[in-house]
Formats: sequence, structure tokens, C-alpha cells
Amino acid sequence: MKCGTLASLAACIAWPMSVVSAQIAAEGAAGTSTLDPVMSDSGMVFPDGVFLPRSLTEKERRYLVDHPLVARGGGNAPGSVTPPTGPVRCVAEYEPMQAVLVSWIGTSTFLTILAKMGAQITTVGNADYYVVVSSASVQTSATTLLTAQGANLSRVKFFIRTLDTIWIRDYGPRYIYQGNVRAIVDHTYNRPRPNDDAFSQWFGPLKKQPVYDIPLIHGGGNYHLNALGESFATRLIKNENPTLTEAQIIAYWQSYQNVTTHLFDPYPTSVDSTQHLDMWVQVFGDKKVMVSDWPSNVGSTQDVICDNAAVYYASQGYTVTRVPARSLSGTHYTYCNVVICNDLLLLPTYTNSTMVSAGHNTEALNAWKSVWETPDKPGHKVVQVDCQAIVTSAGVMHCIAMHVPAPLGGTAPTAYLKTPNGGATYIPGQVVPVQWITDDDISVSNVDLQLSLDGGLTWPTTIGAATADDGTESWTVPSVYSTHARVRVVARDASGNTGFDLSDSDFTINGPHCPADFDADGFVTGDDFDSYVAAFESGHLSADFDADGFVTGEDFDAYVAQFELGC
Repeated sequence: MKCGTLASLAACIAWPMSVVSAQIAAEGAAGTSTLDPVMSDSGMVFPDGVFLPRSLTEKERRYLVDHPLVARGGGNAPGSVTPPTGPVRCVAEYEPMQAVLVSWIGTSTFLTILAKMGAQITTVGNADYYVVVSSASVQTSATTLLTAQGANLSRVKFFIRTLDTIWIRDYGPRYIYQGNVRAIVDHTYNRPRPNDDAFSQWFGPLKKQPVYDIPLIHGGGNYHLNALGESFATRLIKNENPTLTEAQIIAYWQSYQNVTTHLFDPYPTSVDSTQHLDMWVQVFGDKKVMVSDWPSNVGSTQDVICDNAAVYYASQGYTVTRVPARSLSGTHYTYCNVVICNDLLLLPTYTNSTMVSAGHNTEALNAWKSVWETPDKPGHKVVQVDCQAIVTSAGVMHCIAMHVPAPLGGTAPTAYLKTPNGGATYIPGQVVPVQWITDDDISVSNVDLQLSLDGGLTWPTTIGAATADDGTESWTVPSVYSTHARVRVVARDASGNTGFDLSDSDFTINGPHCPADFDADGFVTGDDFDSYVAAFESGHLSADFDADGFVTGEDFDAYVAQFELGC
């Protein structure tokens, strides 16, 4: 829950306002009022002005002792597993993007970072900037700040929704392509932050994109992949899901995202409190990866972990590049936590005196330019953004951005027919669900549903014309016979652009069979006559029209008579 005022906070957690006031005042006196939520028996409460770091606060840790997280299963039922069907491909960050999604929450310095990111993403990155704000007034102030930084406001899209934190990488939507349609795989956020955890369940239906609940507790920053279906995480995922084996966790990612996953050892929490992979690895090409190096801590646990990872990636055919990392006064300074958006790469830079004097900002810039701004990548650009203000909260720019991939149809819609998808046999009068999903750069207006009896060569029968794009239609099977039936869904947008998908293979409608329909396509045509003549001349038993066990002239005469009658 989210409570905007002190009075509403008291109502939210059913405590007297004097108690709430006293607690907030006490925390303020202790210097913690901007770091912690308020605990209640009904859950964690996040008053306006409360800012949470990417890692768990001590108060959240105490809360989880008595309120452990439970992973959602498919359909929001714990333990119910309903992965997406059909061809699935999980989208890599370096693939074409429609937008970058952010949560507009935090101090003024954090919001300035978000505004600088938005300015680059909407110009150099040639993408939309999806900004989640808590109210219309926050939208107004965000617009002012984005304008001041030079953002292309025509590419800024606001969504009003209450969230708990800025760290949208960890709870935001992970995209797959299901067929040629974008869909979302959502996990249970590994923090007791209810508004954050519910975001993808809200965002998916808003964008008319299906959401599949993978039954894992997880933070999305602990994950990277390429476009070839190779993914990576740290063994933090095992600690977050203690009832599952590593093999079971990997199998879930395979089922939902069609990836094979390699698990690395995580950093010690004393070095990185999140233990997330995105703090020291960035995959930026099919076989290209950036891995942190620790020149000031040679032989340390984190250095060994990174060196071993670099060796592993090299053994898998990756080109490995290294950038420096430092741990200073409890802060993990990283140059792997970058945001890629089409031709743009946003690289953190820091004003910490040690980082500056050591030349790490320049070293990291040169390393990234050497692999990103190359002759074979015209227009690619590395842009540095000062992230000193946010790195002390256990995350940088990758942690506050989530990628929304480009629609595969461009400006034309795409569709994926889920059922009927072939192989089944139906009888006339049977009610069969036709199920589909669609996608578009803006939105799909309506769909046509059509039936073919000749394997998709022609589509003479309309099941539904310009019907609502609600994903399902009950179809009463007609009284026909065909072993080559298929269904097609045709999606249409407001501009009249269309895209379609059809059953992957034929299915059978076991209606009354017309004897003259020799090729069983549901129609009597010259093709049937030619097919019968060929079978008759070869003496094939299929030409035994009177079913007496012999192929004779009487069969030929009988077929000709039936053909002339039609059906």
C-alpha cells in the first residue's frame, strides 16, 4: 500500500495518528526517516517521501522473518505452472527497443539522473521514454525537469501508478516474443514492496500484453542474456528460492523464457549488498560481454569471481572486455551497470575523489568506446552520466531502467494464434475456443477470424468479422468434412494495417463426408476428379468407389456419376 499523508497513513495501517507521528518523528530524529518504510501487521507501508535503497533495509529484513515471500505461480496461484505456449524468445537488451521504462521516484538528484537519461534515450536512443508517476502533479514536475535536460517530449509517455521504489529493473516486466507478439514474464519481487511487485500485473493488461507468472522469487537485475537464448544469474536465486534446486530454477527459465542459464557465484554482501549480476556483468552482443575487474583488490573474492567469469565466457566463444571496479567506504562503484538503448549506451561516471584520481572514469569510457563506437556500428554513441548520487544506494542506471522491445511488425500488427493450433479432431456442433494474442506499435482495433478447409490455401468462411480483440471467441464447428482445416486470426489497427497468424498444422473436422470430394478438402473441384483418375489408373484401392475390394470400370462410372451430382 502507499499512503500519501500522515492522516491517510494512520488509516492505512489502522494505528492512531499519534503513534504514526511518534514513529516517524523518532525515525527522523535518528536520521532514518528517508530510508525505511513503516511496519504493520497488514504489511509494509511506504509514506510519501520515504526512499528505499535497492537492497533490503533492516526493517524489511525483520518483517520478512515473520512474513516470508511466497512465489506466485501461473495465474497468480502459488504452485500453478502455466508457461507460454508456442515459439518463445526472450529479448536481449541490445536488440531494437521501442521504449525504456522508469519509475519517477527519489531525491532531486535521482530525478535529475532520470531526466538526463530520458533526454538521451528520446534523442540519441531514438526510443520512447515510459515514465511512471504517482500523480498528475508529479507528471507536471517531471515534464519540467525533462524539458530542462533537452528530452524530446513527443517521445515521453506518462503512466500514473503508485510505486514504492525507483528500482524498476528488479520488479519490472521481462519481455519475451511469443510467436511475433510481445508478452511479459513476471516474477515475485524479492522485496516486501507490494506496489512494485504488482506493477507488471497492471502494466501488461494496460498494454494488452499477456503476463505469465514464473514461480520464482527474484530481482530482475540479477539476470542477463543474449539473443541466442543464453542467460546468466548469480546463485542468489537459489537463496531466494530455497525449496527449489538449481536445476529446477534453470528449468523454470527454460520453460517460460526458452533460455539455458549459467549460474555464477555472487559477490559477498560486504562488497555488494544486492548480489545482482548486473553490478559486474553486461552482455552487449550475441557473443560480447563486459566484466568488471578489480585492479586495486587483486586476489579478493570479487576479483576471483570476475576472473573466473571472464574465463567461462571466453570458453563459450565470447569476446570479453574488462572495466575497473572499486569498493570504497561500503559503496560498490561499477561501470558494468549501463543502459543500452538502440545505438545509445549510457555509462555511469563518478565524482568520488579516488575514482577520479585513479582515472577509472576515463578508463571505463575508453573501454566501452572500443567495443561500442566501432567502424561497423555507425551512429553508436557512449554517453556518460554522473551517478555519484545514486551509486551509494546499491545501484546505478541499469537498476532504474527496464527495456520495452520494439514490436516485430513495425507499424503493422502481429498476431499469434494459440488455439486451435492443429492435430486435433472436432465434430460438427462442438464449441471450440479460438484463442489469440496480438501486438502493435500503438494498438489493435479488431480482428477477423477465418476458417480454411484446404490447409490455408483459401479462407472462404468467416468465423468473426471485425470482432473485439479480447483474445477469445467461442466457435461452433460447422457441419463439413475436412482433414486439412485451419483457423486464421487477422489483426487490424486504426490505420487499416493488418497482420495474421494461422494454425501451425491441419486439424480435422469429422463432419459428413461428400464422396465426390476425393482429396477431402471440403470442396468438389476438378482437382478431385484428377486425383481420382490418377488413383484409378494406378489401381490404388482408394479408387475402389463401391468398396467391393476391386478397382474396376464400375468404380470409375460410379465416381463420375457422383462427381456430376456434386454434394
